[in-house]
Amino acid sequence: MAAVPARSMSSSTVELLKVMRTIDDRIVHELNTTVPTASFAGKIDASQTCKQLYESLMEAHASRDRVIKNCIAQTSAVVKHLREEREKNLDDLTLLKQLRKEQTKLKWMQSELNVEEVVNDRSWKVFNERCRIHFKPPKNE
Repeated sequence: MAAVPARSMSSSTVELLKVMRTIDDRIVHELNTTVPTASFAGKIDASQTCKQLYESLMEAHASRDRVIKNCIAQTSAVVKHLREEREKNLDDLTLLKQLRKEQTKLKWMQSELNVEEVVNDRSWKVFNERCRIHFKPPKNE
């Protein structure tokens, strides 16, 4: 997945994260429709379904983490540059406004890491409730 440019982190980043979180938003539905209850256990290979869902979750979480951290790194670099420019031009109000805007963007992206932690924890909780008897994730992950 391509990194999101630091300058386009407003609505496009929000939409990208929303799309990337679809698997987490739909996990309960996914588990209800693919992992059988005890009465239907013999009709579907729940271990394979849980394994595939596990792999999809791992990939989705890693991708989102990379995108958010890349945005943070890019925006941090922009903020650093603007701070340096601001120190040279203390009277430049346009520069100050741009710096504040980038700082706000940086804080928002940093808060997205916290949101990501909550989303991931919820998904793993639901996954483990339904898949713990069908699939055991590798120990190293």
